[in-house]
Amino acid sequence: VQLVESGGGLVQAGGSLRLSCAVSGRTSRWWAMGWFRQAPGKEREFVAAINWSGDTTSYADSVKGRFTVSRDNSKNTMYLQMNSLQAEATATYYCADKPGYVIVITSRNVYDYWGQGTQVTVSS
Repeated sequence: VQLVESGGGLVQAGGSLRLSCAVSGRTSRWWAMGWFRQAPGKEREFVAAINWSGDTTSYADSVKGRFTVSRDNSKNTMYLQMNSLQAEATATYYCADKPGYVIVITSRNVYDYWGQGTQVTVSS
């Protein structure tokens, strides 16, 4: 399974970005997915997660109301819409995949596959 993130970049504070995570090589019928981020010198932290059907989501408190996670299983792609971005959102964003699961997973230790990351930089 390979995950490829895209959509990162430089944005001014208050702006928006939409990240995508395209998955290939999948063999499982069901899979849970999530977004994490890691800033320099910090641990990788949970951002958002979505269940297989896309009707249940979970968010870190720091992004609730501003970020929206979604997925299109027909395209094997997950998205993260990020609005009202602030400087503290600057980090490398990673998508993660857990085959065989339909529930929301917020723990990074559970995921099996990770993308290479996409950099998001918010200028203040």
